Amino acid sequence: MSELHKLRGSAALSRFRLDKLSRSLPDYDCIQAVFWHFSEVSAALDAVEQARLESILTYGTPLPDQTEGKLLLVTPRPGTISPWSSKATDIVRHCGLEKISRIERGTAYHFSRRDGAALTAEDQAQIAPHIHDRMTEAVFGSLDDARALFRHLPPKPLTTVDILGAGRAALVRANSEMGLALSADEIDYLMDNFTRIGRNPTDVELTMFAQANSEHCRHKIFNAAWVIDGEAQPHTLFGMIRETHARHPQGTVVAYSDNSSVIEGADVARFHPAENGRYVYREARTHILMKVETHNHPTAISPFPGAATGSGGEIRDEGATGTGSKPKAGLCGFSVSNLNIPGSQQPWEAYQGSSSYGKPGRSASALQIMIDGPLGAAAFNNEFGRPNLAGYFRTFEEECAGEMRGYHKPIMLAGGVGNIDDAHCFKKQFAAGTLLIHLGGPGMLIGLGGGAASSMDTGANAENLDFDSVQRGNPEMQRRAQEVIDRCWQLGDANPILSIHDVGAGGVSNAMPELVDGAGRGARFQLRDIPLEESGMAPREIWSNESQERYVLAIVPESLDAFRAVCERERCPFAVIGVATEDRHLRVEDSLLSAMPVDMDMSVLLGKPPRMTRDVQRVVRSLPALNTDGIDLAEAALRVLRLPSVASKSFLITIGDRSVGGYTARDQ
Repeated sequence: MSELHKLRGSAALSRFRLDKLSRSLPDYDCIQAVFWHFSEVSAALDAVEQARLESILTYGTPLPDQTEGKLLLVTPRPGTISPWSSKATDIVRHCGLEKISRIERGTAYHFSRRDGAALTAEDQAQIAPHIHDRMTEAVFGSLDDARALFRHLPPKPLTTVDILGAGRAALVRANSEMGLALSADEIDYLMDNFTRIGRNPTDVELTMFAQANSEHCRHKIFNAAWVIDGEAQPHTLFGMIRETHARHPQGTVVAYSDNSSVIEGADVARFHPAENGRYVYREARTHILMKVETHNHPTAISPFPGAATGSGGEIRDEGATGTGSKPKAGLCGFSVSNLNIPGSQQPWEAYQGSSSYGKPGRSASALQIMIDGPLGAAAFNNEFGRPNLAGYFRTFEEECAGEMRGYHKPIMLAGGVGNIDDAHCFKKQFAAGTLLIHLGGPGMLIGLGGGAASSMDTGANAENLDFDSVQRGNPEMQRRAQEVIDRCWQLGDANPILSIHDVGAGGVSNAMPELVDGAGRGARFQLRDIPLEESGMAPREIWSNESQERYVLAIVPESLDAFRAVCERERCPFAVIGVATEDRHLRVEDSLLSAMPVDMDMSVLLGKPPRMTRDVQRVVRSLPALNTDGIDLAEAALRVLRLPSVASKSFLITIGDRSVGGYTARDQ
């Protein structure tokens, strides 16, 4: 029977931040905010172990014990594991504290009412939104409540959707309840295929199909056929974008076919270790890779982790290009609605006498996004070891011709550049029997259904499902995985990686089928071989969660021992979770539940679901002529300079170390 071990820590907030918090709560005083460390231990720690743990967790400014005021304990949401926990648990285990299975950190706030009265439940409800992010954290009333962080639950069962008995209505209901974002055509497509094979689909298969075929992953709108004013258009939106490259492909190595694009580079000397471990220069044809993508939905509902994992996902896309490459420098950008800074509202921010135009309550405000989002992106880049050298920032919210436009659902842009060896630019075909590897951190119940959630209009998803799609970043784990990838591509022709993809939207359920599909193969997987941090996850949660800092890759069996040695040296977890098969069929077995959660042809999963058609009419807009009467030129100039789209964006890059990694020639 495990026990809960509690250890008081240092100050969680500076005096400045405490005063700022108190100012935002005029009826209350925040007396103190202190860290508490909670450990799940298999047995009581002896004196030596206790002293060692205290020495590890002694940091920051110590505070006296506080007995006054009402205690409100803020911890990560039960059922999730914070990045701090992952790193701290790793450290204490390497320090020989084997009794500790996991360690987590919370912040204990002590509040009092300024009128001297005792805090009521209503008071606590008023305070809670100011001290925690409800998407990623929970508030408890006592230290003992932290036991909820370490609860162990039995595995949840596999379920099926009874389309054979209840027909199409059962699938429509599952689409809504599970947040799958399937179109009517896709529902018909699944009905036809599962009716043809004579069985009900599992929830794992439906979730996998929804993620793999989401707008986020398939770009269905960009690949849609367009009919404008009754006339079919010759090109899709993607076709129009690709037309430039089709006409002028000079200098391009990879475009529109991998996780990043690659343009021609030059012969350069690269400094990295040889087989004997000594660092040497090696001349090689080295190209430039680049990538830009967005991470809008996660940033809207929880800005810091959303922007952090946006940058982290873009970094993984770079590293997983070809058969492995090197990310080097990044950028981040944000488009949001009007900031409405308290006490500093701008003239253009008023809307019909109000300072705001409605948005879903679960979405963060533009101001909160711009406070926390850049910090999240900078933190991940910095901790991973990549300098963030560029960025953009704009606000926009305007009523025009009776239509309100803005960025309540923000744009969070993450991008970067890197290098790739000419010999590693393209993924290789692999044979049946090739091992399929899961590299990086364990699976957790986070980021579930993010591909589908990101494909919906803001506010269209059920709020509890938006909670499910919140993500968290662990740049230290991603750094370890990248070091493994680096050691592999640095072997040149002996690189054991045949093909590699990052785990992003849809989790392993999207990444692994994509990996084997690229080689024209099928695969057989053992679900319980996927590393997990939580015991109670259902099969669909194991297969489709979007836990970050993970890659999938293919290696031949003969390379396994050498690959294992690299992973052990870099302390990066990995597991063989499947094997490629000759037939184009996907099987996922569950040894614990003695079930087959996935038994599907690749042609059904990644084949040709009905293509979207957009039939639209051009709208003739009547816009008023520009009226400059009454405009004061000096005031107009000052307004322009105050507009974030015009003002300096330097804060996006100066909040991080631009020289981290040692590749930046000059600090900005």
